[in-house]
Amino acid sequence: MFDITEELKKLPNSPGVYIMHDADDTIIYVGKAVNLHNRVRSYFRKIVGRGPQIDKMVEQIARFEYIVTDSELEALVLENNLIKEHSPKYNTMLKDDKTYPYIKVTVGEEFPRILFSREMKKDRSKYFGPYTSAASVKDTIELMNKLYQLRTCNRRLPRDIGLDRPCLNYHIKQCLAPCQGYIGKEEYRERVEQALDFLNGNYKPVLKDLEQKMQEASEQLAFEDAIRYRDLYNSVKSVAQKQKITDSDGEDKDIIALARDESDAVVQVFFVRDGKLIGREHFYMMHVAGYDNAQILLDFVKQFYAGTPYIPKELMLQEQIEDIEILEKWLGTRKGSRVYLRVPRKGYKEKLVELAAQNAQLVLSQDKERIKREEGRTIGAVREIAALLELENIHRMEAFDISNISGFANVGSMVVYEKGKPKRSDYRKFKIQSVAGPDDYACMKEVLTRRFVHGMEERIELDRKEIDKEFGSFTKFPDLLLMDGGKGQVNIALQVLEELRIDIPVCGMVKDDNHRTRGLYYRNVEIPIDTHSEGFKLITRIQDEAHRFAIEYHRSLRSKAQVRSVLDDIPGVGPARRKALMRHFKSIEDIKNAEVAGLCEVPEIPEHIACQIYDFFRRAGD
Repeated sequence: MFDITEELKKLPNSPGVYIMHDADDTIIYVGKAVNLHNRVRSYFRKIVGRGPQIDKMVEQIARFEYIVTDSELEALVLENNLIKEHSPKYNTMLKDDKTYPYIKVTVGEEFPRILFSREMKKDRSKYFGPYTSAASVKDTIELMNKLYQLRTCNRRLPRDIGLDRPCLNYHIKQCLAPCQGYIGKEEYRERVEQALDFLNGNYKPVLKDLEQKMQEASEQLAFEDAIRYRDLYNSVKSVAQKQKITDSDGEDKDIIALARDESDAVVQVFFVRDGKLIGREHFYMMHVAGYDNAQILLDFVKQFYAGTPYIPKELMLQEQIEDIEILEKWLGTRKGSRVYLRVPRKGYKEKLVELAAQNAQLVLSQDKERIKREEGRTIGAVREIAALLELENIHRMEAFDISNISGFANVGSMVVYEKGKPKRSDYRKFKIQSVAGPDDYACMKEVLTRRFVHGMEERIELDRKEIDKEFGSFTKFPDLLLMDGGKGQVNIALQVLEELRIDIPVCGMVKDDNHRTRGLYYRNVEIPIDTHSEGFKLITRIQDEAHRFAIEYHRSLRSKAQVRSVLDDIPGVGPARRKALMRHFKSIEDIKNAEVAGLCEVPEIPEHIACQIYDFFRRAGD
């Protein structure tokens, strides 16, 4: 039995990390302290004004443990690691752990390359970034390869020079083929230096050079080259215009501010590199109720910069936070040079922080509106349907449809919606086993019987094993069954449920003569529904989704059957050779008309198999 009063007496006067557990031994809070004795004891004193969130957390503490460290800096690092590993419910948490793209120039190689990277390693390469858009990084790399024609291959140069033919990039003028010795090391290095100059923001030389080449090509009537230089010129100009100068000192800094309401907080970060604003990003912080802005900013800085590979020279914050000195020391250790945390009070730096705060507020308000609209389309729509059918609560809906062509390849589909959103992991396909012809009612009866019998068997298995968890998606029964059709399909469903002694409301989705949803069939009555309502739109989406899912499954079976019926009857032709033949000839008809020599052109088809294919189709023709 853990005696909190006695354990508090044993706390050391040392720096370290403390870990709070609840009655289920779940970690609910992790914190660091300069003095564990003073800090942990403070939670159990009757202190007025520390906030309902902390009071609520303290009420749940069943026991605590602690780890002593040599310094406050070690405690900070350990605290971050434990929070990231356990995600305690009362710690303010950075919602998503993003990785940012970099442009990597492998200057440590004799023939360097320009690569995309999400890691920044100590590998003698030069890194540019981080950037907020992976697509922009890839576009920039593609542009630079067109401009400077550097290699992108993994060949070991100069060791592998001349061992293989030049690749496609050489033929499309995006590489000068150092792998063939077509360009010397010194000339290649000059191009690398020009690329580095470009990445540092010096666009004028390349713009001037491209403009001159474009003019010369035009004068020589080499219009294709002129167009290529023009496109490159426009691409470079576009990249140059995206770089906004924000600071005259040309240093790297991150500008950090937040906006919040009672339950949510958004932190906005502007990334400034070499004095240029290269992008911005926003981050959501969870569990913020009861914490002030300074605490949220502190937790963000600790968690975000523990995970990002690049740390700028300066962090400009919206307001003063605790532990500035220890944070600067920790960040400086990670960066390898001095890092400053500052709160600007005047001038353009303060304006930048204000701008970041305004952007954070905008994201927060827009997100609230988006969530509100999304809830209207999903949860709100479900409530409308429940009210229309006079049902108390609908959480899970399942819709079923049958697809066939004149009774060929009868299939059924089951789509699942929870809280008004599709739950695709619970979708199921049924290949009809007991019905040979075009009988949709009999097919639906088989599908529903299999679905609910399977679910009942899984539930029995769970009870037998005394396992308190879901065995499979079939164990969950819906709150509402939606049938694609009217009275007939509804009655089939009610018959199956009655035979299995399952009580679930069943509703038909009735269509008009133009195959558009017009209403709901429920309890032997067709209920009209407002076609402009969110409930109607949700019913339409569910009906279309069930139909799409069934059609796709039927189409896949049909195409497989068409291929199998011919090629898989030929001895020696299995799935791999069938695919190779279809890839080469494009159609069964072309394969049928091919001579033995033509069939042998397929690398996977040896001569004796080609003869068998040829003979098979000739016999079939007879």
